[in-house]
Amino acid sequence: MKFYTKKPYNHASIAFDEELSTVYSFGRKNPRNPLIGGFVCEDMYSRLFMQADCAIYSLSVREEQFYKLKSCIQEIAARKERYHYNLLGIFGVMLNMPIKRKNAFFCSQFVASILKQGDLIRPEKDLSLIQPHELPFLADFQLVYEGRVKDYSHKIMRERVPIPQ
Repeated sequence: MKFYTKKPYNHASIAFDEELSTVYSFGRKNPRNPLIGGFVCEDMYSRLFMQADCAIYSLSVREEQFYKLKSCIQEIAARKERYHYNLLGIFGVMLNMPIKRKNAFFCSQFVASILKQGDLIRPEKDLSLIQPHELPFLADFQLVYEGRVKDYSHKIMRERVPIPQ
């Protein structure tokens, strides 16, 4: 994907806490096999993510929006075996042709869909064409951190437990 987009970040996920204790997306079910994908709870402490570069954004939401977002994800998680990775949709992005499949998403399509269901975004283009680098421009996102995932986790820990001087 990075070769095609020429963007620094080519994956999108959604979490509900600063520590990224549970991160949801559509992606690889097995880190070693990029062809088998679906709804996943990503392990930010895995080797794959700890070595990855990232940009982490926050978005202020109302309480009812927060619960709507969580509810949407819980519904998918409860039926995750019915959901699939929208690999064809990736080709649609490349051709600028929406390819919608029932119960199938790629990562940024999933995040955009959840945000839309939570009434947080009203994108001008079809959700099946939204790429990861476009998500921060769909709402009033604030950049919280940019760098290695492992350095973010160290930063959070330092903020939680101050190191004595």
